[in-house]
Amino acid sequence: MSKKIPETVKAYRNEEFLESPDSRILRILSEYMEPNARFQKYKIMDTIVFFGSARLMSKKDAAAAYTKVKSADPKSAGFAEKLRDAQRALDMSKYYEDAVQLSKMLTKWSMELCSNEHRYIICTGGGPGIMEAANRGAKLAGGNSIGLNISIPFEQFVNKFVTPQLRFEFHYFFMRKFWFAYLSKALIVFPGGFGTMDELFEMLTLIQTGKIKKQMPIVVYDEKFWKAIFNFERLVETGVISKSDMNLLQFANTPEKAFHIITSHFDKNVLKKNQGKQ
Repeated sequence: MSKKIPETVKAYRNEEFLESPDSRILRILSEYMEPNARFQKYKIMDTIVFFGSARLMSKKDAAAAYTKVKSADPKSAGFAEKLRDAQRALDMSKYYEDAVQLSKMLTKWSMELCSNEHRYIICTGGGPGIMEAANRGAKLAGGNSIGLNISIPFEQFVNKFVTPQLRFEFHYFFMRKFWFAYLSKALIVFPGGFGTMDELFEMLTLIQTGKIKKQMPIVVYDEKFWKAIFNFERLVETGVISKSDMNLLQFANTPEKAFHIITSHFDKNVLKKNQGKQ
């Protein structure tokens, strides 16, 4: 009896091949081409990107967590440390609330622009914390927002406020960063950890070296926080950056100030110029 010949599978349906090292270039191209097709379909022209910690909580959630810890037995193991952490989370929740407010303001402003395309859409990494706050603010304003999620073991999942058609899941960090940089016309950096710092300094490097040529304001939120983390002036003093490099950063301590910096930039450098061409 002759053996049954296994069914021949087309290369583009061969999952074993597609997930192999030999197909890495195809996977990379897919993370460029599929988002590009979707952005064109939904007429996404450009974005305002929010970076910030995935660990920050809303004031409501932080207050509930603090109340729960405080109601525990003070003599229980680790009580003091847990109470301190809960208090810190409550204090840091102000950034979540500020991100919601700023995103809501920017979304309302962008929705009032006369355009057949979607301009200055809020874009985040799609996860919790500041990302969730920015997506939430856009939804509260009645607008769309983008979530460029990344597959990692912890902290990252697509938050419920991202517009469903604009949810993306990336495997490669560098392709995710490409889409942050390529569509962005402004960047807002809230307090965050290694990931936030990595994203901020990569964008600064691309602008400093001329790889990004477009005029793009970078708003660093809460001057006191960031200057306690980085001694920017010392970088200038030691000559490792130029004094003019500090012009790449603008500090804002309130949602209103950040909103003014960004919208004034667009009004002066983009919108009025476009009106003059009509």
